[in-house]
Amino acid sequence: MIKKEDLRIVFFGTPQFAVESLRLIIENNYNVVAVITAPDKPAGRGYQLRMSAVKQFALNQQIPVLQPTNLKSDEFINDLKNYQAQLQIVIAFRILPLVVWNMPPLGTFNLHASYLPNYRGAAPINWAVINGEKETGVTTFFLKHEIDTGSIILQEKTEILPNENAGILHDKLMIQGADLVVKSLNKILEEDYSLQPQMEGEFPHARKIFTEQCKIDWNNKAVQVHNLIRGLSPYPAAFTSYNDKSLKIFDTEMTSEIISNTGSFEIRNKNEFLVNCADYKLKIISLQPEGKKRMSAIDFLNGLRN
Repeated sequence: MIKKEDLRIVFFGTPQFAVESLRLIIENNYNVVAVITAPDKPAGRGYQLRMSAVKQFALNQQIPVLQPTNLKSDEFINDLKNYQAQLQIVIAFRILPLVVWNMPPLGTFNLHASYLPNYRGAAPINWAVINGEKETGVTTFFLKHEIDTGSIILQEKTEILPNENAGILHDKLMIQGADLVVKSLNKILEEDYSLQPQMEGEFPHARKIFTEQCKIDWNNKAVQVHNLIRGLSPYPAAFTSYNDKSLKIFDTEMTSEIISNTGSFEIRNKNEFLVNCADYKLKIISLQPEGKKRMSAIDFLNGLRN
Protein backbone atom coordinates (compact mmCIF):
# COMPACT_ATOMS: atom_id res chain seq x y z
CA MET A 1 0.00 0.00 0.00
CA ILE A 2 1.27 3.50 -0.90
CA LYS A 3 2.02 5.81 2.02
CA LYS A 4 0.01 9.03 2.14
CA GLU A 5 3.09 11.24 1.81
CA ASP A 6 4.27 9.22 -1.21
CA LEU A 7 0.99 9.49 -3.15
CA ARG A 8 1.67 12.16 -5.77
CA ILE A 9 -1.52 14.06 -6.65
CA VAL A 10 -2.21 16.64 -9.36
CA PHE A 11 -5.30 18.77 -8.71
CA PHE A 12 -7.42 20.36 -11.48
CA GLY A 13 -9.85 23.15 -10.54
CA THR A 14 -10.70 26.81 -10.99
CA PRO A 15 -13.52 28.40 -8.87
CA GLN A 16 -14.08 28.75 -5.14
CA PHE A 17 -16.08 25.50 -5.12
CA ALA A 18 -12.82 23.61 -5.78
CA VAL A 19 -10.76 25.50 -3.18
CA GLU A 20 -12.47 23.87 -0.20
CA SER A 21 -11.55 20.40 -1.47
CA LEU A 22 -7.95 21.41 -2.19
CA ARG A 23 -7.67 22.94 1.29
CA LEU A 24 -9.00 19.80 2.98
CA ILE A 25 -6.74 17.52 0.92
CA ILE A 26 -3.69 19.48 2.08
CA GLU A 27 -4.90 19.66 5.69
CA ASN A 28 -5.15 15.87 5.63
CA ASN A 29 -1.46 15.73 4.69
CA TYR A 30 -1.84 14.49 1.15
CA ASN A 31 0.93 15.37 -1.28
CA VAL A 32 -0.37 17.74 -3.98
CA VAL A 33 2.58 18.17 -6.34
CA ALA A 34 0.89 20.56 -8.80
CA VAL A 35 -2.32 22.45 -9.48
CA ILE A 36 -3.81 22.98 -12.93
CA THR A 37 -6.18 25.91 -13.29
CA ALA A 38 -7.60 28.33 -15.86
CA PRO A 39 -5.47 31.15 -17.29
CA ASP A 40 -5.79 34.55 -15.61
CA LYS A 41 -8.66 36.58 -17.06
CA PRO A 42 -9.34 40.33 -17.26
CA ALA A 43 -12.02 41.42 -14.81
CA GLY A 44 -13.47 44.53 -13.22
CA ARG A 45 -13.69 48.04 -14.56
CA GLY A 46 -9.98 48.26 -15.31
CA TYR A 47 -9.89 44.80 -16.92
CA GLN A 48 -6.93 43.85 -14.76
CA LEU A 49 -5.87 40.21 -15.00
CA ARG A 50 -7.40 38.22 -12.15
CA MET A 51 -6.20 34.86 -10.85
CA SER A 52 -8.64 32.03 -10.25
CA ALA A 53 -9.58 31.24 -6.66
CA VAL A 54 -7.71 27.93 -6.93
CA LYS A 55 -4.54 29.63 -8.19
CA GLN A 56 -4.59 32.15 -5.34
CA PHE A 57 -4.91 29.36 -2.79
CA ALA A 58 -2.25 27.17 -4.43
CA LEU A 59 0.30 29.99 -4.55
CA ASN A 60 -0.32 30.71 -0.87
CA GLN A 61 0.44 27.04 -0.21
CA GLN A 62 3.55 27.24 -2.43
CA ILE A 63 2.22 24.58 -4.80
CA PRO A 64 3.39 24.80 -8.45
CA VAL A 65 0.63 26.05 -10.78
CA LEU A 66 0.12 25.35 -14.47
CA GLN A 67 -2.36 27.36 -16.57
CA PRO A 68 -2.58 25.72 -20.01
CA THR A 69 -4.68 27.23 -22.77
CA ASN A 70 -4.49 23.98 -24.75
CA LEU A 71 -4.84 20.77 -22.75
CA LYS A 72 -3.61 18.71 -25.72
CA SER A 73 -0.43 20.69 -26.40
CA ASP A 74 2.86 18.77 -26.27
CA GLU A 75 4.29 21.34 -23.86
CA PHE A 76 1.50 20.85 -21.32
CA ILE A 77 1.46 17.05 -21.67
CA ASN A 78 5.23 16.90 -21.08
CA ASP A 79 4.99 19.25 -18.10
CA LEU A 80 2.22 17.12 -16.62
CA LYS A 81 4.19 13.91 -17.12
CA ASN A 82 7.17 15.42 -15.31
CA TYR A 83 5.14 15.62 -12.09
CA GLN A 84 4.79 11.81 -12.15
CA ALA A 85 1.37 11.89 -10.51
CA GLN A 86 -0.15 8.60 -9.43
CA LEU A 87 -3.61 10.15 -9.08
CA GLN A 88 -5.43 13.20 -10.44
CA ILE A 89 -8.45 14.97 -8.94
CA VAL A 90 -10.76 17.21 -11.01
CA ILE A 91 -13.27 19.65 -9.51
CA ALA A 92 -15.08 22.34 -11.52
CA PHE A 93 -12.66 22.32 -14.43
CA ARG A 94 -13.12 21.98 -18.16
CA ILE A 95 -13.35 18.66 -19.99
CA LEU A 96 -10.06 16.76 -19.98
CA PRO A 97 -8.77 14.92 -23.07
CA LEU A 98 -8.10 11.19 -22.83
CA VAL A 99 -4.32 11.68 -22.86
CA VAL A 100 -4.63 13.73 -19.66
CA TRP A 101 -7.20 11.84 -17.57
CA ASN A 102 -5.75 8.46 -18.53
CA MET A 103 -2.19 9.41 -17.55
CA PRO A 104 -1.84 8.49 -13.84
CA PRO A 105 -1.71 4.79 -12.89
CA LEU A 106 -4.43 5.15 -10.21
CA GLY A 107 -6.68 7.15 -12.55
CA THR A 108 -8.43 10.52 -12.37
CA PHE A 109 -11.50 11.11 -10.25
CA ASN A 110 -14.00 13.94 -10.27
CA LEU A 111 -16.28 15.53 -7.68
CA HIS A 112 -19.68 16.36 -9.17
CA ALA A 113 -22.28 18.47 -7.36
CA SER A 114 -25.23 16.13 -7.82
CA TYR A 115 -26.36 12.65 -6.90
CA LEU A 116 -25.38 11.00 -10.17
CA PRO A 117 -26.71 9.96 -12.61
CA ASN A 118 -29.06 12.90 -11.93
CA TYR A 119 -27.95 16.27 -13.30
CA ARG A 120 -24.95 15.41 -15.38
CA GLY A 121 -23.62 18.55 -17.00
CA ALA A 122 -22.34 22.06 -16.36
CA ALA A 123 -24.88 23.52 -13.88
CA PRO A 124 -26.18 20.77 -11.55
CA ILE A 125 -26.76 23.03 -8.54
CA ASN A 126 -28.81 25.59 -10.49
CA TRP A 127 -31.00 23.06 -12.27
CA ALA A 128 -31.75 21.03 -9.15
CA VAL A 129 -33.22 24.18 -7.56
CA ILE A 130 -34.90 25.42 -10.75
CA ASN A 131 -36.66 22.07 -11.11
CA GLY A 132 -37.89 22.18 -7.52
CA GLU A 133 -35.98 19.10 -6.34
CA LYS A 134 -36.24 18.26 -2.65
CA GLU A 135 -32.79 16.68 -2.49
CA THR A 136 -29.52 16.47 -4.39
CA GLY A 137 -26.02 15.39 -3.37
CA VAL A 138 -22.36 14.99 -4.23
CA THR A 139 -20.60 12.18 -6.07
CA THR A 140 -17.01 11.14 -6.68
CA PHE A 141 -16.35 8.99 -9.72
CA PHE A 142 -13.49 7.95 -11.99
CA LEU A 143 -13.44 9.70 -15.34
CA LYS A 144 -14.19 7.91 -18.58
CA HIS A 145 -14.83 9.18 -22.11
CA GLU A 146 -18.53 10.09 -21.73
CA ILE A 147 -19.05 13.15 -19.52
CA ASP A 148 -20.10 12.46 -15.90
CA THR A 149 -20.74 8.78 -16.55
CA GLY A 150 -17.80 7.05 -14.83
CA SER A 151 -17.99 4.46 -12.07
CA ILE A 152 -18.91 5.87 -8.67
CA ILE A 153 -16.50 5.79 -5.73
CA LEU A 154 -18.75 7.43 -3.12
CA GLN A 155 -21.86 9.60 -3.03
CA GLU A 156 -23.99 11.31 -0.40
CA LYS A 157 -27.39 12.99 -0.49
CA THR A 158 -28.39 16.35 0.98
CA GLU A 159 -31.77 18.03 1.46
CA ILE A 160 -32.71 21.15 -0.48
CA LEU A 161 -34.71 23.33 1.90
CA PRO A 162 -37.78 25.14 0.50
CA ASN A 163 -36.26 28.63 0.36
CA GLU A 164 -32.62 27.77 -0.24
CA ASN A 165 -31.19 29.41 -3.34
CA ALA A 166 -28.40 28.16 -5.57
CA GLY A 167 -25.79 30.16 -3.65
CA ILE A 168 -26.69 28.62 -0.30
CA LEU A 169 -26.84 25.13 -1.80
CA HIS A 170 -23.47 25.75 -3.54
CA ASP A 171 -21.81 26.43 -0.19
CA LYS A 172 -23.41 23.39 1.46
CA LEU A 173 -22.30 21.09 -1.34
CA MET A 174 -18.83 22.67 -1.44
CA ILE A 175 -18.23 21.63 2.18
CA GLN A 176 -19.94 18.25 1.88
CA GLY A 177 -18.09 17.58 -1.38
CA ALA A 178 -14.69 18.39 0.10
CA ASP A 179 -15.32 15.89 2.86
CA LEU A 180 -16.36 13.28 0.29
CA VAL A 181 -13.17 13.90 -1.73
CA VAL A 182 -11.00 13.17 1.32
CA LYS A 183 -13.08 10.08 2.17
CA SER A 184 -12.58 8.90 -1.42
CA LEU A 185 -8.85 9.58 -1.22
CA ASN A 186 -8.60 7.55 1.99
CA LYS A 187 -10.39 4.62 0.38
CA ILE A 188 -8.19 4.75 -2.73
CA LEU A 189 -5.06 4.91 -0.57
CA GLU A 190 -6.20 1.96 1.54
CA GLU A 191 -7.45 0.06 -1.54
CA ASP A 192 -10.76 -0.23 0.31
CA TYR A 193 -13.46 0.56 -2.22
CA SER A 194 -15.65 -1.06 -4.84
CA LEU A 195 -16.73 0.93 -7.87
CA GLN A 196 -20.43 1.17 -8.68
CA PRO A 197 -21.47 1.64 -12.31
CA GLN A 198 -24.01 4.40 -12.88
CA MET A 199 -27.59 3.40 -13.65
CA GLU A 200 -28.73 3.46 -17.25
CA GLY A 201 -31.80 5.41 -18.34
CA GLU A 202 -33.18 8.92 -18.73
CA PHE A 203 -32.26 11.38 -16.00
CA PRO A 204 -32.59 15.16 -15.59
CA HIS A 205 -29.71 16.99 -17.26
CA ALA A 206 -27.84 20.11 -16.10
CA ARG A 207 -27.09 21.93 -19.33
CA LYS A 208 -25.13 25.17 -19.34
CA ILE A 209 -27.25 28.21 -18.50
CA PHE A 210 -27.53 30.98 -21.07
CA THR A 211 -29.15 34.42 -20.86
CA GLU A 212 -32.41 33.28 -22.46
CA GLN A 213 -32.99 30.79 -19.62
CA CYS A 214 -32.67 33.63 -17.07
CA LYS A 215 -35.57 35.69 -18.43
CA ILE A 216 -38.68 35.28 -16.27
CA ASP A 217 -41.91 34.22 -17.94
CA TRP A 218 -44.71 35.47 -15.71
CA ASN A 219 -47.16 33.24 -17.57
CA ASN A 220 -45.74 30.31 -15.60
CA LYS A 221 -47.11 29.24 -12.24
CA ALA A 222 -45.82 31.08 -9.17
CA VAL A 223 -43.90 28.07 -7.85
CA GLN A 224 -42.09 27.68 -11.19
CA VAL A 225 -41.11 31.35 -11.20
CA HIS A 226 -40.08 31.20 -7.54
CA ASN A 227 -37.87 28.16 -8.22
CA LEU A 228 -36.31 29.78 -11.29
CA ILE A 229 -35.43 32.89 -9.28
CA ARG A 230 -33.87 30.99 -6.39
CA GLY A 231 -32.14 28.58 -8.78
CA LEU A 232 -30.37 31.51 -10.47
CA SER A 233 -29.67 33.49 -7.28
CA PRO A 234 -27.24 35.09 -6.69
CA TYR A 235 -25.67 34.32 -10.07
CA PRO A 236 -26.37 34.70 -12.95
CA ALA A 237 -29.73 35.99 -11.60
CA ALA A 238 -33.21 35.86 -13.14
CA PHE A 239 -34.39 39.07 -14.76
CA THR A 240 -37.46 40.80 -16.10
CA SER A 241 -38.37 44.23 -17.44
CA TYR A 242 -39.85 47.02 -15.31
CA ASN A 243 -40.53 50.52 -16.69
CA ASP A 244 -38.60 49.51 -19.82
CA LYS A 245 -35.45 48.71 -17.84
CA SER A 246 -33.89 45.40 -16.84
CA LEU A 247 -34.62 44.25 -13.29
CA LYS A 248 -32.79 41.34 -11.69
CA ILE A 249 -34.72 39.50 -8.98
CA PHE A 250 -32.92 37.49 -6.29
CA ASP A 251 -35.48 36.56 -3.64
CA THR A 252 -39.23 36.04 -3.69
CA GLU A 253 -41.89 34.76 -1.34
CA MET A 254 -44.83 32.58 -2.27
CA THR A 255 -48.36 33.78 -1.50
CA SER A 256 -51.78 32.15 -1.78
CA GLU A 257 -53.36 35.28 -3.25
CA ILE A 258 -55.28 34.82 -6.51
CA ILE A 259 -53.99 36.96 -9.36
CA SER A 260 -55.67 39.91 -11.02
CA ASN A 261 -53.72 40.33 -14.28
CA THR A 262 -50.93 37.93 -15.27
CA GLY A 263 -47.53 39.60 -15.63
CA SER A 264 -48.55 42.86 -13.96
CA PHE A 265 -46.75 44.39 -10.96
CA GLU A 266 -48.47 45.71 -7.87
CA ILE A 267 -47.28 48.09 -5.17
CA ARG A 268 -49.32 47.60 -2.01
CA ASN A 269 -49.22 49.40 1.34
CA LYS A 270 -46.19 51.34 0.05
CA ASN A 271 -43.85 48.50 1.12
CA GLU A 272 -44.98 45.39 -0.76
CA PHE A 273 -43.90 44.71 -4.33
CA LEU A 274 -45.91 41.91 -5.92
CA VAL A 275 -46.22 40.39 -9.36
CA ASN A 276 -49.03 38.31 -10.83
CA CYS A 277 -48.03 34.89 -12.15
CA ALA A 278 -50.32 32.38 -13.88
CA ASP A 279 -52.04 31.30 -10.65
CA TYR A 280 -50.86 33.26 -7.60
CA LYS A 281 -49.14 36.50 -6.69
CA LEU A 282 -45.43 36.36 -5.90
CA LYS A 283 -43.89 38.81 -3.43
CA ILE A 284 -40.51 40.25 -4.43
CA ILE A 285 -38.04 40.50 -1.54
CA SER A 286 -34.74 41.64 -3.10
CA LEU A 287 -33.76 42.88 -6.54
CA GLN A 288 -31.29 44.92 -8.57
CA PRO A 289 -32.45 47.68 -10.91
CA GLU A 290 -30.45 48.25 -14.08
CA GLY A 291 -27.29 50.25 -13.34
CA LYS A 292 -27.69 50.03 -9.56
CA LYS A 293 -26.69 47.78 -6.68
CA ARG A 294 -28.72 44.96 -5.20
CA MET A 295 -31.31 46.19 -2.68
CA SER A 296 -34.42 45.19 -0.79
CA ALA A 297 -37.78 45.63 -2.48
CA ILE A 298 -38.69 48.17 0.22
CA ASP A 299 -35.64 50.32 -0.62
CA PHE A 300 -36.52 50.05 -4.29
CA LEU A 301 -40.08 51.26 -3.63
CA ASN A 302 -38.77 54.11 -1.48
CA GLY A 303 -36.57 55.12 -4.41
CA LEU A 304 -39.54 55.13 -6.75
CA ARG A 305 -41.49 57.44 -4.43
CA ASN A 306 -38.52 59.78 -4.11
